[in-house]
Amino acid sequence: MRARAFGLTDVGRRRETNQDSLLVRPELGLYAVADGMGGHAAGEVASRIAIESLRDTLGAGGLPAHDAREAADRLADAFQEGNRRICDSVVTRGEWRGMGTTIVALVAMGQHAIIGHVGDSRAYRLRGGQLERMTHDHSWVSEQVRLGLLTDEEAHRHPMRNIVTRALGNRTDLAVELREADVRAGDVYLLCSDGLNTMLTDPEILRTLAEAAGDPERACRRLVDQANSKGGEDNISVIVCAWDPQPDQARDLGSTAPGVPVPGAKPAN
Repeated sequence: MRARAFGLTDVGRRRETNQDSLLVRPELGLYAVADGMGGHAAGEVASRIAIESLRDTLGAGGLPAHDAREAADRLADAFQEGNRRICDSVVTRGEWRGMGTTIVALVAMGQHAIIGHVGDSRAYRLRGGQLERMTHDHSWVSEQVRLGLLTDEEAHRHPMRNIVTRALGNRTDLAVELREADVRAGDVYLLCSDGLNTMLTDPEILRTLAEAAGDPERACRRLVDQANSKGGEDNISVIVCAWDPQPDQARDLGSTAPGVPVPGAKPAN
């Protein structure tokens, strides 16, 4: 079963630099969003290292075509390698101390998908008109929601919403959360940095994905535009993968090109 995919990243309306990085490798079925943090451009360095580690670790030998367990293990290994590289970089470059990055990645393999994440970058799935969060934020406000101390609405605008409890680069022992999910014809998967979901609510994301009618480029551009129209307080990065509702008419992921970016944005490489 094949799909179409598109990725877009935008600096937003309040930031001078874009510290997000994307990976769109349709020939591998590999997609990732990393959201860097740290001053003096160190966040951009951390997110780039994380994405390069995924590309180097998983791109060299390819991914297993049918073994979901092996794919999950290799994805976790790639996250660990990214964490090791970032931690090592901090040791050699003192000015980068404190840098780190969140990351969410999707490995699409036939009728299965492996999702891995660390931090508060998210994965969503649109299926049958319903939007489901496929990841749980590793953040302070998310923990408060799970404890019943905050509602989702309160967490959405809480002043401490940007405090993450896990990230690549902040400690040598990294806990990677992995999830295996099924993929069906008509599914739409979204990966995003928190610059999207802090500006848009889940119902707004659902509406935009549904209105895009399975067109990943249209969905990405509209999501970025809407987040910016709400204030664009952070960098905004999105990747949309859409499986055709008619499997025999699906297009190869590799036939999708990034296209021309909207002002202030750049498509994924």
